[in-house]
Amino acid sequence: MIMLDTHIAVGLFQGSTAGLSRKALALIDREPAYLSPAVSLELQLLKEIGRLRLGAHEVLGYLARTLAVHQANDRFSDIVQHAMALSFTRDPFDRLITAHAAMLKATLITHDALIHRHYRQAMQ
Repeated sequence: MIMLDTHIAVGLFQGSTAGLSRKALALIDREPAYLSPAVSLELQLLKEIGRLRLGAHEVLGYLARTLAVHQANDRFSDIVQHAMALSFTRDPFDRLITAHAAMLKATLITHDALIHRHYRQAMQ
């Protein structure tokens, strides 16, 4: 199982795999891939501030149809409980997304250098 960070989801939606390693691309092709609900909210906020043309529903629908990437359905209270122990960032999205991956013991594919420094299962 792998999880994708918001920037990775946006890149895949836009047809870009720039910056992803061969190993990360191979994992995306062969492992079940999921997004934290925090990614959904961040996608919607990016649309609202004009950084994305389409919102979370459109991006998630496209990723589900074309790449079989789905939203993970774990209990939000469990994710938050894990996130409370992560003090490496004040970004609530990064904290929730990393906590969700850690809770599931999943590889997190991300470009975020801070996450790479603090989550051993992060890859690019």
